[in-house]
Parts: sequence; structure tokens; C-alpha cells
Amino acid sequence: MNITSSPPERTHLRLGFVALSDAAPLAVAALRELGARHGIAIELCRQPSWAAVRDKLLSGEIDAAHALYGLVYGVQLGIGGPQADMAVLMVLNRNGQAITLSRPLADAIRGGASVKDALRTLERKPVIAQTFPTGTHAMWLYYWLAAHGVHPLRDVQSVVIPPPRMADALVEGALDGFCAGEPWHAVAEARNAGGTVAYTSEIWPDHPEKVLACRRDFAALYPATARALVRTMLDACAWLDSTAHRTEIVQALASETLLGVPSRLIEPRLVAADGGAARALPVRFFDGGAVNYPRVSDGLWFITQYRRWGLLDADIDDAGIAASVNQTALYRDAAQAAGVALPAERHAATFCDARVWDGGDAAAYLAGFEMRA
Repeated sequence: MNITSSPPERTHLRLGFVALSDAAPLAVAALRELGARHGIAIELCRQPSWAAVRDKLLSGEIDAAHALYGLVYGVQLGIGGPQADMAVLMVLNRNGQAITLSRPLADAIRGGASVKDALRTLERKPVIAQTFPTGTHAMWLYYWLAAHGVHPLRDVQSVVIPPPRMADALVEGALDGFCAGEPWHAVAEARNAGGTVAYTSEIWPDHPEKVLACRRDFAALYPATARALVRTMLDACAWLDSTAHRTEIVQALASETLLGVPSRLIEPRLVAADGGAARALPVRFFDGGAVNYPRVSDGLWFITQYRRWGLLDADIDDAGIAASVNQTALYRDAAQAAGVALPAERHAATFCDARVWDGGDAAAYLAGFEMRA
């Protein structure tokens, strides 16, 4: 029997997610029962925070999850919590995140003030939230602040808050800003608590964001199941390439069981490019498979940032770690069976500070940063 046609060892899978618009592929897969043709059924399990996603992945209460790319690497490296061998099965989306600051700060920046000068008007350390200590949002926020001459560890108080709490905390005055996913920036603007000042696609155009993650032993014990899950999610991501389909899934995402946010606040930044902002790139889910390949260099980039900000100083094989986490062989098997094209292994990206990352020389790349921990 061809390995890619082996029946899944597990047929019922519990998938964790946090209330964010980019959980759309999981919603599509479950609601449209896309796993049926691949021999699996999906049960969605909403989680209150990324810490809960981590804990339930580790305990086995959920089998896989919509997860922050950096969450997977933080657990793999044992940074700030339990260590476990983790697996990135595929990328679920690119772009679609943002940085929102309180209304006075956002107005000052829109009026021409630099980010550094605007934050100095507070005459105290700004309190800016992200969603997980090693997560994507922490890394986008730190990179953006540093690019604007603001040290993210010394000049700012960075705190962790679950995404659904962001807008409330900004309204209450507990925060001066936050970096998270949608629809919470749209919610903050609708409540007149803040304004979006940067889109993460401006920091790293077409950056990887959420991934399909599981423990590595799950992928090893149930490889046919993992491949079936990847094929199901590729089908869901491809379905989301249609504007009409995105508009359709917004109604489901608005439900209390998924996001619990009015569809009018979800739709603009999911269907269009972050509400039609000229400088933002749209959230991407598939694009013929260009979105989904778990490129090892993407994982390695997160490790460079952990070293940059003092979260990691161990003498380990960074590239080897990334190669073990990102399940490129499993993904290739699933994608080839599905007829999905595989992109190039190497890809150069130019960041907002004009630095270029291609995964080639991580040590030299890291040494080139003037602002570090």
C-alpha cells in the first residue's frame, strides 16, 4: 500500500483554537466536514488562551491545534514553561495581525509624530500587551518597536493577555496598546479605544503566523492521521481563497461558539486587506499552496529572535532544532498526494528595517542587530 493512501490510525480528532479570525481553516474543516473524504472527523475545542492550548496539547486533551508559530518553538526549547518535543505540520495563514495603540497615541502617530516621541508623551513606561512570551505577536511587537528606536524590554512594559481580552483592557485603561490577531483590533477601533498603527505585513511581508501544531510523538505514532489532517486543512485553506467563501464563513465565525464578535467587525479585515488599508497585505490561507509549506528557515528565524532578546542562550544546534520541529517530509507527502505544489525551500524576506532574512547564515544575521537584550 502506498504510504500516502494508508488509512488514518485515528478517526476522531480534537483540535484546539483561540477565538481569532485566522482560525477560519479549522472552522471550515469542521463545519463543512472536509475530513470525511480523508477518513477523519474533527471536533473543535475553543481555548481561552494560548497557555491553555499549550497545556492541553501537552496533556493530550487536544490532539492538534491552531497555534502561534512561536508557541511551538517556545515549548520545544522549554522557554518559560514545560519542554516537550513539538511538531509544526503546516502553516495555516500568513499576515492578518496588527498593532493597535490607545487613541491619543495612535492620533499622535497619524499626525506625524514618531513612534518613539509618541510613547514618550506618557512620561512613564508604556504598557503594551502581546499574547504569549515566545509567540508571534511578541516577536512582531519587539521587532517593530526596535525598528523605531524603542527598546522593547527596557523602554516598554510588555505583558501577556489572551487575545479576546485585549480590547477590554484597552478600554479600561490597563493598556496603552497591544499586538494580536483579528478581530480584536477592529473591536478596539469600534469601541473608540484605540487605532491600528501598524500591520504585521509591514514588518515582515507575508510572514508565517498560525500553524497546525501537535506533539511530535503524535505525528510519529499516527503518521497517516497527521497526513489526513494536513490534507483536510489544505482543502479548507484552498476553500478560503474565494472571496465569496470568506464572506460566508464570517457568519459562522461570529457565533458564540467560535469568536462571539459581530460579523461586521470580522468581515472587513478577513475578506479584504485588513479592512482595505492600502499599506496592508491580505491574510493569506492557501495561494496554490505557497502559504502552507512549513519552511525550516521560518522556524529558525524565531530562534534568532529568542537569542536577540535574551530568551535563549543555550549552545544548541538551532538549525537542527528547526529541522526536527518542522515536519517537511510529512507535509510533502500530504501535499503531493493532494496535488498541491511545493514552494522553494529557500525564500528571502525583507523586513521593515531593510534587514534581509533567507535562513542562510543565522549567526551573521543575529550579529547584525544593534538593538538587543
